[in-house]
Amino acid sequence: MIFRREPIHRKLAREGRLEIAPQQRSEPDPVETGPRWGTTGIHGVPRPRRWDAVGSAEAPGLEGEELHFVGLPNGDLVVDEDEPEEAPAPLAHAIEEAIDPPYRAEAVRRDGDIWAVAASRIQVAELEVPGDELELAVSGGERALTVDGERVFGSLPEVERLGERVGESYVVRARRLRDRLWEVEASPL
Repeated sequence: MIFRREPIHRKLAREGRLEIAPQQRSEPDPVETGPRWGTTGIHGVPRPRRWDAVGSAEAPGLEGEELHFVGLPNGDLVVDEDEPEEAPAPLAHAIEEAIDPPYRAEAVRRDGDIWAVAASRIQVAELEVPGDELELAVSGGERALTVDGERVFGSLPEVERLGERVGESYVVRARRLRDRLWEVEASPL
């Protein structure tokens, strides 16, 4: 007995329910021409948005090429770089036209005194805890707490309450802004 092997292109077309000879069809299938926004493979998967607001402003008096600052709910600014106290105010004013504090912002000099500034919303909390940076992870009854990169035993009830708002298993990262004010991010696990 002789077996004829079916050509691979015909086998794949048959399994995919495709016609081999399209000239035998009476009318063509309709073609969808509309965009498929967000569909993987058409336009790709969209990247998560990094900034909640962007703007530009003239800010004379700033000396560096980059500036990082946090706008607090009371209107104060916490500036990471050593700059004159009132110099970042025009940048904060430009960004606050789009979002309300609290936010973390980055600005870069574009030309002379013209700066581009972008900001993301943040959560700020008053905490009476040690250190400048901390991370608390809770999962399945297990806790891991680090303060300034060192593993610490014990509990921080204020920080645990922030994590419990997002679920039973969570991670809370916090970084001191000044005094008792902390930038806090709580995420479920």
